Amino acid sequence: MEHTSIKQALDNESLTGTTVTVAGWVRTFRNDRFIALNDGSTIRNLQCVIDQEKVDATTRARFTTSAAVECTGVLVESKGSGQRVEMQVTELKVLGDSDGEKYPIQPKKHSLEFLRENAHLRFRTNTFSAVFRMRHQVSFGIHEYFDQEGYNYFHSPIITASDAEGAGEMFRVSTLDAKGPPLNDAGEVDWKEDFFGAESRLTVSGQLQAELGALALGKVYTFGPTFRAENSNTTRHLAEFWMIEPEAAFMDLKGDMDLAEGLCKHLIARVLKNSMDDLQFLDGRLKEEEATKPQAQRSEMGLIERLKFVLEDPFERITYDDAINILLRSKPYQKKQFQFPVEWGIDLQSEHERYLVEKHFKKPVIVTGYPAQIKAFYMRTNAPGDFGYSEKGKTVAAMDVLFPGIGEIIGGSQREERLDVLEARMKDMNVPAEELDWYLDTRRFGTVPHAGFGLGLERFVLFVTGMGNIRDVIPFPRFPGGAEF
Repeated sequence: MEHTSIKQALDNESLTGTTVTVAGWVRTFRNDRFIALNDGSTIRNLQCVIDQEKVDATTRARFTTSAAVECTGVLVESKGSGQRVEMQVTELKVLGDSDGEKYPIQPKKHSLEFLRENAHLRFRTNTFSAVFRMRHQVSFGIHEYFDQEGYNYFHSPIITASDAEGAGEMFRVSTLDAKGPPLNDAGEVDWKEDFFGAESRLTVSGQLQAELGALALGKVYTFGPTFRAENSNTTRHLAEFWMIEPEAAFMDLKGDMDLAEGLCKHLIARVLKNSMDDLQFLDGRLKEEEATKPQAQRSEMGLIERLKFVLEDPFERITYDDAINILLRSKPYQKKQFQFPVEWGIDLQSEHERYLVEKHFKKPVIVTGYPAQIKAFYMRTNAPGDFGYSEKGKTVAAMDVLFPGIGEIIGGSQREERLDVLEARMKDMNVPAEELDWYLDTRRFGTVPHAGFGLGLERFVLFVTGMGNIRDVIPFPRFPGGAEF
C-alpha cells in the first residue's frame, strides 16, 4: 500500500479533504481518541482522531508510546490549535506493538547521557530526529556545493600504509594473530606476512591522496570516514568521524579562503531554507539549556540568530600576528581571565578563537600565517610579501576559519609545491621521505601551486544544531571504551 508521508499530509494543501494512508510510531495517545503519529519525515506529528465506537478497547490499549500504526482517513482542517489539518480515521492497523512498561524512552524529558546509552532508539525523540534530518541536509549540501563549483567527488582509501599527517595515534589494521604474530630475523613482527604485506592503519585524512587527484583532475573533494586513536573523552573528540577535504590545483590561499567561506554560507543557507521546523525546535531547546548556565557562560545569540550571523557577515580575514596583538591588548588577557597563555608561537585555544569572533570582530574570522612549528609539514612556507609572513619567525600559508560558540571549524593551507623546500621541511620534522616518495613525485613532474582544507562534518553539524557534545551528532559514536551498536 502506498503511504503519504506525514510531512506531505501536513504541508500539501491539495491533500486536504482527501483520503490518505499514513504509517508511523505513536508519540502519545490521549483522551482515548487522539493519536499523535510521527513517521520521521518531520518533527511535527499528525493528529489522528479515532471513533471510539469503531475501535474496541483491546485495540485502543495497544496505542502505547512507539507502537507502529497505519492509519487511513480523511484529512480535515483541524479544530485544535497547533496543526493545520488532522485525520479523521476510517481504518487502522497496529503493525508492531510496543510494551509500554518496558519501552525505555517514555514521553518525558531524558538526559542526553541516558539517550546515548539507548542510541539505538534515540532517533525516535524530537531532539535526535531533528539532528539527523539536519545532518542529512548538511551532507547533501556539501555534495551540491562542490558539484556546482566543478569539483570531482574523489574516494580516498580508508586503509593506508603511511601516517602522512603525523596527526596523532592511528588504528592498526591486521589479519595477523594478535597472540603470536610471525617474527622476522630481528625478532620484530614480520609485516610481510600480513594481509597487505606492510604495517597498515586506518586513515586520519584523505588529503595527501586528494592532492594526487587534484594534480590531474584540477579540483577534487573527499568525503568519508577518518579515524584517530587518541585517548580523549572531550565533548569535541570522536575516534571515528567524517571529513570533507577539497583540493584544487592552481589555487592559492586567498582562493582557499573564498572556497571555505562559500561552503559555510551555502550549507547554512540550505539548513535555514529546508530545516526551519527542526531549527525552531533546537533553538528552543538551546534557550532552555542556556538558562541553566551561569550568566557569564551564556551565549549572547540563539541558534537561528547565530546561523544568520555567519550567513550575513563577510568573514573577517586577519593574520596570526594581528590575532596575537588583539589578544594581548584584550581585557580578558589584561585581567588574567584567559586559562591559556598568549604569546607569539602558541596554537590558539578555543577561548582565544571565540574572543576574536564573539567579542572583538563580532563576525566569523579567518586567521592566516601560523608559525611553522605548530603546523603540518606540507604547508607552504611564507616569504616576505606572502600572506601572513612575519618578522617574528617562520610562518606557513595556513588558514583557520573560526566560528562563534565553537572556535576553529575549518583548517586548511596552500600546499608546499617546491620540491626542495618540501624535502627540507620533511627532514626538519622527521617525516620519512622514503614512505612518501609517491607524494614527492607530484612535485617532480609538473608541480603547480595548489591548496585545500579539511572540515569535520560532525563539528559543522554541532554548530548548526546547537548540540553541546559531538557524540550527539553522529548516529553511533565511537570513543575510548565505546563501540556499542
